[in-house]
Amino acid sequence: MKHRLTKTAFIIGIPVLYAMVLRFIFDIDILKDFVAVMSLTFFISLPFGVGLLTITLSDAKKVQSLRYRIFQPWVPILVFFFLTLVLSVEGWACWLMMLPVFLALASLGGLTAGYFKLKKQSSSNKLNVSIAVLLPFAILPGEDLAKARAGQYEAYTYIDIFAPQQTVWDNVLKVKTISSQEDKGVLTNLLGFPRPLKAELNYAGVGASRKAVFTKGLVFNEVVEAYDDKKKMHFSIQANTYSIPSTTMDKHILIGGEYFNVTDGTYFLQRLTPTTYRLHLYSHFTITTTFNFYAALWAGWIMKDIQNNILQVIKHRCEAKPV
Repeated sequence: MKHRLTKTAFIIGIPVLYAMVLRFIFDIDILKDFVAVMSLTFFISLPFGVGLLTITLSDAKKVQSLRYRIFQPWVPILVFFFLTLVLSVEGWACWLMMLPVFLALASLGGLTAGYFKLKKQSSSNKLNVSIAVLLPFAILPGEDLAKARAGQYEAYTYIDIFAPQQTVWDNVLKVKTISSQEDKGVLTNLLGFPRPLKAELNYAGVGASRKAVFTKGLVFNEVVEAYDDKKKMHFSIQANTYSIPSTTMDKHILIGGEYFNVTDGTYFLQRLTPTTYRLHLYSHFTITTTFNFYAALWAGWIMKDIQNNILQVIKHRCEAKPV
């Protein structure tokens, strides 16, 4: 029994140690020009390497099970995630986004190691360990070719409101304090993002200053770039990223940070019937990673969740008033 527990701890512990060492290397400031946590190399090599090592260290009898080869690598990945959360190395939101890909790649690593192990190749263990160790360095040249570039994306949302045009527009120009009961954000609350509190506008017109205030000290300073009364308002957005506490958001998904930024937003009010208006809200944001295809997917969901939340508040307040 003791031997079995020791063996299990070894099978899990070595891959976890590998993951922690790799995570540390990819976060060293002096190496940031070559490696980084928010890189395709880290994204692929860490979970794949963990899967390789887990199955390589496992008994051949257990490896015969396809289920074992697929799911056993998940254990050290989950332990690694737990340790980085406890040690405040990473935030919950960042890991939740990365978890699906990490689990899939860990399983792929496990299946790869299992293939060689079941072939009973005498050198398979050494080969798998070598792959795990050298994989990050093998991928790095390709990372340099696929340099992180800023990609621009749009998040579009809308809602239909049964209220007079003036009532809707008044609630667009000034969003009074949003209580926690009114806050219906699902994904943003799950990820621990700051929730919207209020929006203030000093006057209605081009050049006006708008301030969107969120919890945890996050503020978006906005300038109205185009204005058509009771129809359209377009504004630029600048987050006060560097004046908020570092504990407010994970640095890898910090709005206005190195990887994720929101550049502008637009409200457009469309008349559907004499008593119903459709309020459109869309924004543009940039993602700067070497895996924009995945990061932008999550960023889009987050932005739409924020926007839908605000639109729901406006709708509720407008329709609560006599028409």
